[in-house]
Amino acid sequence: MSIRKALTIAGSDSGGGAGIQADIKTFQELGVFGMSALTAVTAQNTQGVHSVFPMSPGELGKQIEAVALDLRPDAIKTGMLWSAEMIEEIVQQLEEHDLKVVIVDPVMIAKGGASLLNDEAVETLKRRLLPRAFAATPNIPEAEVLTGRRIQTMDDRKKAAEDLHKLGVRYPIIKGGHLPEKKTVTDLLFDGETFIEITNPFIETKHTHGTGCTFSAALTAQIAKGSDIHEAFEIAESFVHMAVANGLNIGSGHGPTNHFAYKQRSMREG
Repeated sequence: MSIRKALTIAGSDSGGGAGIQADIKTFQELGVFGMSALTAVTAQNTQGVHSVFPMSPGELGKQIEAVALDLRPDAIKTGMLWSAEMIEEIVQQLEEHDLKVVIVDPVMIAKGGASLLNDEAVETLKRRLLPRAFAATPNIPEAEVLTGRRIQTMDDRKKAAEDLHKLGVRYPIIKGGHLPEKKTVTDLLFDGETFIEITNPFIETKHTHGTGCTFSAALTAQIAKGSDIHEAFEIAESFVHMAVANGLNIGSGHGPTNHFAYKQRSMREG
């Protein structure tokens, strides 16, 4: 059986905890060959984003085209997209090369508070990219922006997931890390008919940089390997929980998660 391949379209994190670095690490740990198309180069570390140098939409398009023509990904994820023009270029490439399995992680704000997507880009994301999304993985603040809905309860989250489904997202997943309850965190998947909840213990740590990127990358890897959305959701949940629970404790700010932890546990149990 040939190796499965996944493409990440996202920004580079010089600190290695998020962006394409987190995505490639996650793909590798889950047995998928990872490829990348850079939207921007950032200067960042655990203390925050210090500068952003975006690619031109044309150069981004050339990267996607080069991968699509020769290596053809089985699944694609998007992360930091920066501008409306970039999103339009991505959609054009998806259409030209008939690339349909796209997981959208709508990265809007970095852990340190830096804005990574402007208002015009948000509207273009909703109008052009979300209708083509196999899955989307917003956290609660991102889901609020995308739906215009205040989210304070699980019922609010379910309504927001339905809103995203109406926008065209086949499988909305709304992560619950921003609203922990009773020392637990619950993530929610809507499959168009049923709501599926997965709850994990809340881990008190500041080392959570890149959790969103890692979760969507794990989901993408499993979809590339042929998992259905429910199995992919469960494995992505487990991967991220293990990555946070077995922290590396490096950096003086919001440190990265441990991308090795899931495979190490699997090897011990195997």
